[in-house]
Amino acid sequence: MNATTSNDRQAANSLQRHDLDTPALILDLEVLDRNIAWLARFFRERGVAWRPHAKSYQCTRLAQRVVQGGAIGVTCAKLGEAEAFAAAGIHDLLITCPLVGPKKLERLAALRRVADPIAVVDHVDHVTALGEAGRVAGAPIRALIELNLGMNRCGVEPGEPALALARRLAATPGVTLSGLMGWEGHLLTIADPAEKTAKIRAALDGLVQTRDLLRSEGLPCPIVSAGGTGSFPISASTGQLTEIQAGGAVLMDLFYRNKCHIEPLEFALTLMATVTSRPTATRAVVDMGRKSLNPELHLPAIQGRDDLRVQWLSAEHGVLEVLAPPGPAIGERLELIPGYGDWSTLLHDRYHVFVGERFVETWPLDVRTRTS
Repeated sequence: MNATTSNDRQAANSLQRHDLDTPALILDLEVLDRNIAWLARFFRERGVAWRPHAKSYQCTRLAQRVVQGGAIGVTCAKLGEAEAFAAAGIHDLLITCPLVGPKKLERLAALRRVADPIAVVDHVDHVTALGEAGRVAGAPIRALIELNLGMNRCGVEPGEPALALARRLAATPGVTLSGLMGWEGHLLTIADPAEKTAKIRAALDGLVQTRDLLRSEGLPCPIVSAGGTGSFPISASTGQLTEIQAGGAVLMDLFYRNKCHIEPLEFALTLMATVTSRPTATRAVVDMGRKSLNPELHLPAIQGRDDLRVQWLSAEHGVLEVLAPPGPAIGERLELIPGYGDWSTLLHDRYHVFVGERFVETWPLDVRTRTS
């Protein structure tokens, strides 16, 4: 038994990237760790905490590594994500979608008994419900007021509307007013650096002015949270935020690099595919399509191959243009950089973790099904 286990481990350790059955999602651990270290240092030097959004990587192992690398906790899109991360030992959890309905509030109360979650509110109905959940939990639940900074999604308007909600929240037993949150996501892809900086700073002014308004009435506002991967260099440098939510930066992708103009970070996430067809001299087809990488925000690209360009993806096929014949042979392996990692990781059930060319282990994407 021990000999078999030893042999299996030895075989796994000798596995190379090009040995993987395809399509296979690859995580380069050395690149990941460099990205984590770079981000932690960047935020530390600017005096802002880092609470990365974990919706991008959907993995408790990866979230633990980020926290070990300097993050104060994680940001979650859904309550189910927060439950999974709490079970993995991460207790400082911001949940950015409003929690509505008896089932959600019952689960939130249970989560509060084992962790310290933060909920968001933008309406008095949220406040009343959170207060009841805190009463059931036997401990108050922290809450941030979400402001609409121009996304026109969730969020109360800055200024007096937010102040009125803050007064109500501060007066409600079972819930603690812990600050403000906003999201400048509508400004990420502005091409001109000066214009992008000016518009992001103007949007974040809604948070700053509302914070000052709360403080002028003696209301607490210890947390002012915003900033994603596409905006963090600007958002973190305002000197006004207490924490940044940039999460996808640890993996990086082409959307953030080419459309949001985020430069310093490396691509830790790739996908290995196999050439399965060469119908013409100028066309090749690989065994990955929309079920492997999401092309909506940005098409994937082939790493290290200037002679190839991804043209389009169907469900199971990726069609490549051969720019400089002869191009790849049938059976050749190609490594692709995702166009947008957040919408690609959720298509897989595991990362194949490598250090350079050496396989280390697999990490399950154990949070990707926690959508409620």
